[in-house]
Amino acid sequence: MKVAVVGATGNVGSAVLRALQRDVRVREVVGIARRRPRVDVDKVTWRTADISRDDLLPVLEGADAVVHLAWLIQPSRDERVTYATNVEGSRRVFEAAVRAGAGAIVYASSIGAYSPGPKDRAVDESWATGGIPTSFYSRHKAAVERILDRVEEAHPHVRVARLRPGLIFQRDAASEIRRYFAGPFLPGRLVRRSMVPVIPRIPGLKVQAVHADDVAEAYRLVTAERAVGGAFNIAAEPPLDVDELARLLGARTVPVPPLAVRALTGLTWKLRLQPTSPGWFDMALSVPLMDTSRARTELGWSARRSSGDALLELMDGLRDGAGAPMPPLDPKTGGAVRERELATGVGARL
Repeated sequence: MKVAVVGATGNVGSAVLRALQRDVRVREVVGIARRRPRVDVDKVTWRTADISRDDLLPVLEGADAVVHLAWLIQPSRDERVTYATNVEGSRRVFEAAVRAGAGAIVYASSIGAYSPGPKDRAVDESWATGGIPTSFYSRHKAAVERILDRVEEAHPHVRVARLRPGLIFQRDAASEIRRYFAGPFLPGRLVRRSMVPVIPRIPGLKVQAVHADDVAEAYRLVTAERAVGGAFNIAAEPPLDVDELARLLGARTVPVPPLAVRALTGLTWKLRLQPTSPGWFDMALSVPLMDTSRARTELGWSARRSSGDALLELMDGLRDGAGAPMPPLDPKTGGAVRERELATGVGARL
């Protein structure tokens, strides 16, 4: 089969390419990105396209399945730009996939699409996907879910699947994740377990994570092996709460009011000291824990790495300034000494 991967060079996209390479059913992969990488990858034909404005039919023509991963985190201060790609661009991808005759659409949704929910029990895929109002990321994910609902209704002959993973970590994505969420002022040498003596004990702080390769395996299963549709929660065990983080890092915990953390996040974001708006903090405290039973039973999927192992691998990558030769993952994207991040404004699109 021929698979088109839209957004093939980022954290998840790079891992999905590795997974599809190993599948003998996949004869060709069309890797679609805004910027062509400098490397050749087995089975992959690179095509460049900006999903917010380019004609997508030529790059999707002949694909048996379209995996849509493209998404903008930055510019974090200009929602017009992120909306044009995340929501309108996604709509354009789905419409082009249908016109191109693709038999399957596999979409990268997120735990962030969910409405507020419990932290003391896990919810399945039927939980409402209304998003968290203060988070642009969450609002956009929820909006695309509605678009995909309409695609399913209008085109029942197209198999539609959506994956809703937790936080996705891998060593190769360290420079990208640092740029997106910490900014240029974080010294990599400080990102080590011995340098994190204290974890804030914030009520409700419990998140789910998964290694990028484990997420990629779920995408491979849905795309090339299992003729399934609908939504799948994807996360590793255990959930990362304050006590688990303290255990992993050998740190002690100190009670901190959530409002104080949110206020500090908002202030440093407004001062352009870091690129993460307070909506991300709201989302972390509000989204529910996900039950991954459907992925295990219907896909035969399970995470090979724990959430803690994925986090520690990312931290090692942050310490070492790790990356990969793909434009979003390349440590040089922000400049040799992060000067492009500073010159364009912390949190700008590069």
